[in-house]
Amino acid sequence: MIFTRWSAKLPGTQRRAAARSDRAAPRPAPGTPAVPPTAAPAPSDVPAAADGVPSAPTAATTGSVPAARAEQTDPAPSQDRAPATLPPTVDALSVHDILGTIPALVAVVYGPEHRLAYVNGAYASVFGPRPAGHTAREALPELDALGLLPLMDQVLRSGKPRTVKSRKVPGGDRTRDGYYTFTCTPIEVAASGPAPDPEVACVAPHKGVLVFGAEVTDQIESAERLRASEARQREAAVTLQRSLLPQELEQPDDLCVAATYQPGGTDAAVGGDWYDVITLGAGRTALVIGDVMGRGVRAAAVMGQLRTAVRAYARLDLPPHEVLQLLDGLAAEIDASQIATCVYAVHDPNEGRLVYASAGHLPILVRDPDGTVHRAAEPTGPPLGTGGWLHTSGSVPLGPGSSAVLYTDGLVERRDKDIDHGVEALERAFAGAAGAPDIVCDRLLRSLGITATHDDDVAILVLQHPARTGHDAELFHNAALELHGGTEAAPRARAFASGVLASWRFSPELHDLGVLAASELVANSLQHGTPPMRLRLRRTDRRLIVEVTDGDDHLPRRRRAEPADEAGRGISIVATIASSWGSRRTPGGGKAVWCEFALPRG
Repeated sequence: MIFTRWSAKLPGTQRRAAARSDRAAPRPAPGTPAVPPTAAPAPSDVPAAADGVPSAPTAATTGSVPAARAEQTDPAPSQDRAPATLPPTVDALSVHDILGTIPALVAVVYGPEHRLAYVNGAYASVFGPRPAGHTAREALPELDALGLLPLMDQVLRSGKPRTVKSRKVPGGDRTRDGYYTFTCTPIEVAASGPAPDPEVACVAPHKGVLVFGAEVTDQIESAERLRASEARQREAAVTLQRSLLPQELEQPDDLCVAATYQPGGTDAAVGGDWYDVITLGAGRTALVIGDVMGRGVRAAAVMGQLRTAVRAYARLDLPPHEVLQLLDGLAAEIDASQIATCVYAVHDPNEGRLVYASAGHLPILVRDPDGTVHRAAEPTGPPLGTGGWLHTSGSVPLGPGSSAVLYTDGLVERRDKDIDHGVEALERAFAGAAGAPDIVCDRLLRSLGITATHDDDVAILVLQHPARTGHDAELFHNAALELHGGTEAAPRARAFASGVLASWRFSPELHDLGVLAASELVANSLQHGTPPMRLRLRRTDRRLIVEVTDGDDHLPRRRRAEPADEAGRGISIVATIASSWGSRRTPGGGKAVWCEFALPRG
């Protein structure tokens, strides 16, 4: 509060009374020595401002509040008054004064046997009182249990401090165990007269060790809670990742397929590696492997969406580059910040080739029947989600006796080496990895040094096109007929199908259904297609496949024919009698229409 402004607002009577009381000397109380009044300064003594205008009067100049002025004035020192007490210096404080108030654990020992000189109150409250003068092994058994005595020996010999972190101290009767970080520091204990135990009197300076224990229980528990939370998140991500991967791979008729997925080590978040095998019909198989950049639940979720989209696009039976083109646009819509690599390949046993397209992924490795391993080195487009790129398809031979491996970068990438070295190491390992596909997967993991502590996710997909001989070869047959059109094409196709199916010793019912399907597909091609036309019959150990190709790329669709319609029932008949049917455009132009009949088991 500004007293001058407050006094200026007093009523006139109060101002005059205040002025009279200021001019009058105060009466001393009985028994109190009189204090001479301080003279008020004359008006001429009032300080002026820099522009010559007197400044506002203060409480000291107006005298309106004499008590305030008296508090600001130091009375002359009296001879009877005691001198002011100065605070003690650090040098004047004792060990008890300094260490006794520290909340950390403190113990001081000296000599080669570490005889106890001092423990502070915090130490005694944790471990109880300790007798001075005895050796640390006797007086401080808790330090022996914590393994600190050898450390104290090292400190005493080297003269350098040592620290051990996060040692667990049993709580005993306390509510919980504690964790302490202990630091042992070399010191020199000065001569201080007899010690509490006369037999160990300290008569000269001794080298000793100061043991300082800082409690870190809260930090340790916080770190454990954080690790537990991270472990739960990682477990959730791994569970999501595994649930989105195929629980059981589809096994095509003409290929043997196996895959493996290994998440990164326990300290690494799960990534977005994925794979899939999709049977397309007519003996063809799609194989896909990909990797979503990033880690955690978000990467796994994006991976699941891409895998689902691939299966949907695969049902359209599009060429590999068109599937990746659709997937590229979808990846940008899902999350523009998530980049993914992918390889989509289609195996056709009739052609004996693997047609594929790659979006920024590592090359497919193919091993020929003679053991030679080579890379599918066709052009590779950018990763999915980048947009603005037209992907193209390439092909590589994969006939009977050949095998191939698709993989993610976690298998071959190392921090201290170029990724090409990893691919070369995989080529050497694949060349010597014999056996079934699942065995090959395990051997590749071991050869590349992949363990449970590997810091990146690994996905491997191995496929083999076995060369069948003996009885197995009798279960796989192909037969094809070139059709040149004309009125004789349909009867010729029926006769060809009947003869082939009879030679394959099918049951009469399946024989008749196969002939009917071949007749309807050929009739549809003759009416709506263009030459060249071909009828192909294929038998596997599980199904009969009837396929007709022609030069027109217009795909048929199933529709309901009206009673008066003379056409439009062929595809409906085929879809009714067959287990499945479909159509696709062929790479050279034209289309293929096919249907399948499941063979009875046994």
